[in-house]
Amino acid sequence: MKLLLKLSLFTVMFAAVLSACNKIGGLPFYSNGSAVTMQLSAAAITPTIADTSKSVLTFNWSNPSYATDSNTVKYILELDSSGRNMSKAVSYTVTGKLLKSFTGREVNNLMVGFGFPLGAAGKLDARVTSSYGNNNEQYKSGVVTVLVTPFKDSSNFVSEKASVVCALATSTQLSNTFTWSPAFKGFSGTVTYTLEYDSAGKKFVAPQSMAIGTGIVTKAMTQAEMNTSALNSGIVASTIGKVEYRIKAVTSTGSIVYSNAATVTIQSYVPLLRFYMPGGYQSATNNGNDWDPPTAPELIRDLRTGLLNNMYYIYIYMPAGKEFKFTQGRSWDVNYGGANGVLSVNGGNLSVATSGFYRITIDIANLKYDIKEGRMGFVGGGTGAGWTPPNVFPNYAMGNAGTNLFVGLTNLAAGGWKLIDNNAWNNGSNAADETRSYGTPLGDGSTLEVNGANFADVATAGRYRAIWDGRDVNNIKYFISPGTEMRVVGDGIDQVGVNDWDPASSPQMTYSGNGVWTITITLKASKDIKFLAGNAWGAFDYEDNSGGSQATGTARAIKWEGGSNFKTPTAAGTYTITLDEGKQTVTIN
Repeated sequence: MKLLLKLSLFTVMFAAVLSACNKIGGLPFYSNGSAVTMQLSAAAITPTIADTSKSVLTFNWSNPSYATDSNTVKYILELDSSGRNMSKAVSYTVTGKLLKSFTGREVNNLMVGFGFPLGAAGKLDARVTSSYGNNNEQYKSGVVTVLVTPFKDSSNFVSEKASVVCALATSTQLSNTFTWSPAFKGFSGTVTYTLEYDSAGKKFVAPQSMAIGTGIVTKAMTQAEMNTSALNSGIVASTIGKVEYRIKAVTSTGSIVYSNAATVTIQSYVPLLRFYMPGGYQSATNNGNDWDPPTAPELIRDLRTGLLNNMYYIYIYMPAGKEFKFTQGRSWDVNYGGANGVLSVNGGNLSVATSGFYRITIDIANLKYDIKEGRMGFVGGGTGAGWTPPNVFPNYAMGNAGTNLFVGLTNLAAGGWKLIDNNAWNNGSNAADETRSYGTPLGDGSTLEVNGANFADVATAGRYRAIWDGRDVNNIKYFISPGTEMRVVGDGIDQVGVNDWDPASSPQMTYSGNGVWTITITLKASKDIKFLAGNAWGAFDYEDNSGGSQATGTARAIKWEGGSNFKTPTAAGTYTITLDEGKQTVTIN
């Protein structure tokens, strides 16, 4: 009896299992579920920024009734721009649930990512695919379409200060900082920001802009930058005006939004104006590309009282007949030419009749220009010229080493001295053709002042090397060092008693005046040398600026602010070396 009861119970259980599955090859085989259908919470939605965190759209689907725990069933919801057959769909995986909801910002970012225009209704297709957790037994629903109008998800823009005071003397100091919240927060693509500004009340009809970059949400601005934005907005320099700023955000799919505006009251100032000298001489003199303001040399600003932003000048080599003009800034928007010393806007081209170094000066305030010989020399009680400028040239002149660069050797003693670019003293006229002298009571490497104080007396009388360096037009400097000797140092010297790279045992050159040194010496082939103005390292020295040339009989360019060693000729032998500090060259014959 017990046996019959057990058999009956087994039969019932086996029948129940067979009703759910059949065995194929010893493995269970579940019966088919049913296709899913999908519904929308709304056929059309128009979310707003207030719906950022609210659920605005829900997709529901039916239970496919798989023969498994419903909590393990997988659903893949696909969304795409209508009509593309899900070719670029965004997918979401849902497990065990029969719905997927989206907040206002989520659905908005979807629409932006698909490239739908903001504020206009666009069609979004959706379908869901159901399956077991291992992706078996997949069923796709039909496609449903929802009409969505994406909103403008812009930044919240804030200015740190409501008013700022800008001044030329403090132009590099931090003035104000703008910050903003991310636009299209949560958007999967990139968002690029641009700061726009215009004078208050113009409603950004034709704003100025400043590129910020991708993903950046802050911009710190100096007084100079704030001042520039004021001037670009039409505020007159040295007055107070209001400027409105805002952020423009552009997504990688082309959607554009603008933030709220922030108004800043700005005390403006007259900024530094910069002038450049483009012309047909540029390529031939290694001054950039011909007639190209972006690569043209910049003129030096005369910083004397009353001349700032009015007077500019340059010491430069000019080939005969090569024409040139002047531009305010690195474009042709504002340019000057002229004739017979008179400067004029959009005037004729200028040129020189004879090749040589010139000092070229422009006076914007009085529309005058002056072109004279470009030179520099030693004057003063501590020099051989005394305090008499007519004695300076040519015996106490410096050498023209390059654009805005002079190098010279002279004997100095007590009595004060200066550098001067003409054979007469400054007459106080502040005219374009007036003499400029230079000095400072500060030491080697200091900034020079036009018509400044005398240089300090040297500690010990003797020959000295002075450098007038205006290559940085923002900071004209001078350098001074002993000029009593010049040695050839290196491993390329084939001479008894000379040790490689040993200044103390290296041979001395002979000074023949006017910055010229010579020596006849035996050199090894293809080795290294340099020139040192002393018997120990740390003294002033010259290195190669020719790119490694080994040519003989040809002048090679030199440099004194650091560079590679000179290469000796390819053949060993006895050579005469001439170092010309005035021309900044070395020649090996």
